[in-house]
Amino acid sequence: MAVRTKAAVLWELGGQWEVEEVELDPPKAGEVMVKLTASGLCHSDHHLVTGDIPVSLPYVGGHEGAGVVAEVGPGVTDVAVGDSVVLSFLPACGKCSHCARGMTNLCDLGAQIIQGPQLDGTYRFHAKDKGLGQMCLLGTFSEYTVVPMASVVKVDDGSPLDRAAVIGCCVPTGFGSVVRTADVRPGDAVVVMGIGGIGANALQGAKSAGARHIIAIDPVEFKREQAKIFGATHAVADVPEALALITDLTRGVMADACVITTDTAESAYIAEALSLVGRRGKVIVTAIGHPTELTMSGSLFELTLYEKSIHGSLFGSSNPRHDIPRYLEMYNLGELKLDELITREYRLEDINKGYDDMLAGRNIRGVIRF
Repeated sequence: MAVRTKAAVLWELGGQWEVEEVELDPPKAGEVMVKLTASGLCHSDHHLVTGDIPVSLPYVGGHEGAGVVAEVGPGVTDVAVGDSVVLSFLPACGKCSHCARGMTNLCDLGAQIIQGPQLDGTYRFHAKDKGLGQMCLLGTFSEYTVVPMASVVKVDDGSPLDRAAVIGCCVPTGFGSVVRTADVRPGDAVVVMGIGGIGANALQGAKSAGARHIIAIDPVEFKREQAKIFGATHAVADVPEALALITDLTRGVMADACVITTDTAESAYIAEALSLVGRRGKVIVTAIGHPTELTMSGSLFELTLYEKSIHGSLFGSSNPRHDIPRYLEMYNLGELKLDELITREYRLEDINKGYDDMLAGRNIRGVIRF
């Protein structure tokens, strides 16, 4: 039987999130209904507003959430009603060629995360006689949601779900960009461009990997101050300042990796990042670029002669079923900062205020509490 739930819906490009009652269908075969405890306010959802993630609106936003299983559809045996779960914004089927080769972040099902309907092509959310898309098949800006089992990761009962919510996206995306995609090793030098939720976790990843120099770049003073909490050894306002600093700290050898975790990946950032890394240095592009931008800047001469490289990173090249429980364990052991990551909590009704704060640089990560 369908239920009524309060959700934040984006009806038009450039619009505001409108919080209203919508109808939610029960889970179908292979699906799970989740009662959300919390949802992170990620910049990627704002890309729906700007059109940098092109979708057919209307949409229920939110792709970073945790909660408790309220109902399971036919054939679901991995979780039961009452189980604590974290939702991964990337589904992992475990069976496709990419999953079979350990690249679960590139699962074939991931091709459907911005199409709107569920995997069977039908909608679960409905309002005003329209089907509502779900961000990354999730739609966590809602008290309840229905999602594929491939997007659900069971965690221990009693887990702090208000904190675990951010482990569905920004923690593995940032942390993994450094330790997995960049493969940072002890003694390396790392630069992180942009200190939001993902950038802060890139700093945590660099510290955990044993990097000797960790330079954070952000024009916002508050974020530079916060960067030190997450492991930055230095924090500067812009690339020229970082260039002078990394040159001095490494005696001209430069950084081993530069991770771009800005609000949007601009083409000019590639050349700046390449200037900060040395021989065999890696530039990791984690931020989402404009879909119509087809050019990048940078020295092809240095790319060849210095064997520099540019890598995309989706979900930090992480494995949701393996990594999400591990990050939660790290938090419980005091090895991962989540309390400090969550700057402010909001009611669902205040979601637009949360995004105003994000855009103004007042938050590392905002979270909706249900």
